[in-house]
Amino acid sequence: MTAPSGEVPISDDSIRLGQFLKLADLADSGAHARALLEDGAVTVNGEDETRRGRQLVKGDVVEVDLPTGYKEATVG
Repeated sequence: MTAPSGEVPISDDSIRLGQFLKLADLADSGAHARALLEDGAVTVNGEDETRRGRQLVKGDVVEVDLPTGYKEATVG
């Protein structure tokens, strides 16, 4: 898997935020992704985001406030 805090390639033009959190190893599962969003721990391009279905496109930056510290990944 791709290491967090880098660019994570996607195969389509866009990806849902919940899927991207798992793909980028920022969340362990769909349930973990949902919990992070409900807790307000996720930002997209510097803005708080709570919608798992938010469509991300290449260049979007996702940051997550995890117990181990902040991690970010860019949609590539």
